[in-house]
Amino acid sequence: MSKHHLDTICVQGGYTPGNGEPRQMPIIQSTTFKYATSEDMGKLFDLEASGYFYSRLQNPTCDMVAKKICQLEGGTAAMLTSSGQAANFFALFNICSCGDHIVASSSIYGGTFNLILTTMKKMGVEATFVSPDCTEAELNAAFKENTKAVFGETIANPALTVLDIERFAKCAHAHGVPLIVDNTFATPVNCRPFQWGADIVTHSTTKYIDGHGVTVGGAIVDSGNFDWMAHAEKFPGLCTPDESYHGIVYAEKFGKEGAFITKCTSQLMRDLGSTQSAQNAFYLNLGLESLHVRMARHCENGQAVAEFLHDHPKVQKVSYCGLPDDPYYERARKYLPHGSCGVVSFELKGGRKAAEAFMKQLKLAAIETHVADARTCCLNPATSTHRQMTDEQLVAAGVPAGLVRISCGLENKADLIADLKQALEAIE
Repeated sequence: MSKHHLDTICVQGGYTPGNGEPRQMPIIQSTTFKYATSEDMGKLFDLEASGYFYSRLQNPTCDMVAKKICQLEGGTAAMLTSSGQAANFFALFNICSCGDHIVASSSIYGGTFNLILTTMKKMGVEATFVSPDCTEAELNAAFKENTKAVFGETIANPALTVLDIERFAKCAHAHGVPLIVDNTFATPVNCRPFQWGADIVTHSTTKYIDGHGVTVGGAIVDSGNFDWMAHAEKFPGLCTPDESYHGIVYAEKFGKEGAFITKCTSQLMRDLGSTQSAQNAFYLNLGLESLHVRMARHCENGQAVAEFLHDHPKVQKVSYCGLPDDPYYERARKYLPHGSCGVVSFELKGGRKAAEAFMKQLKLAAIETHVADARTCCLNPATSTHRQMTDEQLVAAGVPAGLVRISCGLENKADLIADLKQALEAIE
């Protein structure tokens, strides 16, 4: 299937029915799986054979959807998780432990920022945050002897900064660590980070991949390119025996193409259980089948709304990399030549007060803690997704208190602009 265009993979990837089998991807709604002998099941527990024995670790429906996402990203192995937050945590914690260090872009989703800064710090994992626009020298200076990963977002939520993936990958590799990129907003339709040197990609599939506000989920995809054994001293979890699995060395047994996801499933999903359900994976696949069509419309609407806001006298600033005067316009032309997403961030001249007044007047756009939906939604991040952050941290992340984020859905763009216009006129 990988030889086909992305459009075709969206529709038919992950599952190919045999003669007389269901045309639609089946929902395997079962917690357990039957085997003829204990020896057969024992091979699964020893990781000597492929198969299923308990849906906390793996489920056929989930694996079919993960395979489709893997094909779209151009990776070698993938897994689903219960949420995008779980995907980011698993991707980092799979190679980090107490005493380790992470380098991360400061311009990332507030929940992920808090995960890295606060929760993982309690686990003994420290982090250094750098601007997505830092110089190569500044980026290199952030690394330590115990750095195990670099993390960033293709398009940051909600600051909409665009990561220079190639530059961040170059620095990560120079220090012998992988680059992990959250590709939620761009989706593989508009950007495939592996082509620019990223090693691991994560998704909140809750967003565009589902696209209909139906199911929470996440995904992790491995490029299969990072050579763990070449840096064995940095990654003992992958390159030394795992006594909980009879001394298996993941990087030796499954190679660089499969070691990361196998360990993530065998250890983290086994022990922490952030499982995607078969039913939710089925819903997710329905969203995937139209992803390539929907993203074009989201981008069209986002561009139209950004242009309208850009020229409105009550708007202080608009962030959307499709605008020629946006600081990320040229970078977006490199990494996102076919469009970025439908999310537009803007700051009103009246600050927080004006933002609150504006949002109260919206009729078509709903106030939701959500984004990347078929229906247009809007929120003020400082009082919702980023409320745990201080004012200084908000400024560093590019989300001042008066910022409004609007996620343009699939409605007619003229109707969206009309709604914004009447809401702006109500601001004193």
